[in-house]
Amino acid sequence: MAQSVILFAIMILFIILSVPIGITMGISTALCLWMFSDVSPLMLAQKSATGLDSFPLLAIPFFILAGSLMCEGGIARRIVNLADKLVGFVTGGLAMVTVMACMFYAAISGSAPATVSAIGSFMIPAMKERKYDAPFAAAITAASGTIGVIIPPSIPFVIYCVVAQASIGDMFIGGIIPGIMLGGALMTVCWFTAKKRGYVSSYSKINLGELWKAFREAVLALMVPVIILGGIYSGVFTPTEAAVVAVVYSILVGRFVYKELSNKAIYECFRTCGLINGALEFMIGLSMAFAAYLAMEQIPAAMAKWLISISDSKFVILLVINVILLILGCFVDNIAAVIILTPILLPVVKNLGMHPIHFGLIITVNLACGFVSPPYGINLFVASAISGESIEKISMAVLPSFIAMVICLMLFTYFPIFTMGLVQLAR
Repeated sequence: MAQSVILFAIMILFIILSVPIGITMGISTALCLWMFSDVSPLMLAQKSATGLDSFPLLAIPFFILAGSLMCEGGIARRIVNLADKLVGFVTGGLAMVTVMACMFYAAISGSAPATVSAIGSFMIPAMKERKYDAPFAAAITAASGTIGVIIPPSIPFVIYCVVAQASIGDMFIGGIIPGIMLGGALMTVCWFTAKKRGYVSSYSKINLGELWKAFREAVLALMVPVIILGGIYSGVFTPTEAAVVAVVYSILVGRFVYKELSNKAIYECFRTCGLINGALEFMIGLSMAFAAYLAMEQIPAAMAKWLISISDSKFVILLVINVILLILGCFVDNIAAVIILTPILLPVVKNLGMHPIHFGLIITVNLACGFVSPPYGINLFVASAISGESIEKISMAVLPSFIAMVICLMLFTYFPIFTMGLVQLAR
């Protein structure tokens, strides 16, 4: 037990000092190996290298690249236009357009901050122009961006499945219904807020002609999730190969159909993808060594024993796990937390009879709430940069959306049908 206390104490210290999470895990593991184990510190390098020798991990840079290419290729603007024609006439319609556009874009991006950036750059100024309260406009965009890691493809889903050795295809299918439910909950928040504050809709009724035109312009973008999920479940290609297909498709559409993807934009997309992936792979490699050390010292088993000692009730244990994850999500990046916590908590929930896919959804939604929770709240920072509003004002305005997300989280936790129903149907 002393090893685990010292291990996490070192990690917490380095996180407080703002040391990058990959370096934090590497140093913590190396120090504990040196102090408590006869195993050579070379194990750190060996496990890091072998952990990255994984074909599914190749999906991460390709999904990042596909999302970037689609944003630069004019996809985001067409998605916003389609969402506007679908729900813009409803009370609070412009805010609902933001939520729906984020849902559509989530099926392309796989990243929450990228979703906020792409959709927020259009919608936050538009809402402010229509006299929406600026902190609310930024807050609903930040909250809606969290759907980017729930609706497939999702980068955290890929990383979770690599760590948990679960099916990426099943995980993608499992995120569809929860993502739609989160979107519906946030649109409900928009409706009540608009009623209370007197926000008017963009126009009085739906125009089928304009809706059909917007759909035709956006249909190529909407085909991306169909191609990805359809290809995976029909056995045409693996999730990693699906990511490559998405990249090729986004280049063809952006360059030759929409004609908005220049050579310079393509270069910038590749450069940005390389920088992001380099940092991610470094962190993932060291996390594999960290997970190997946890298993060697039987820390997950000790954690499971402690959690079970709290209560005999599965309901209570899952509630405690949710509270722990919600708190950690306020301080630790989503991807880093998935890497650190999955080897610890997955054995616990397996003992409770929970399916790994179900738990993958729960941990991702919990940590997605951290995107709109200070002090970390990266979505809040992105929305603040776009809107010019302070983090404090946006943090207060996001509370109703956060509560709606937590209510959905409780439903996902205690009613597996929302996650597993579509998975079982697809088998």
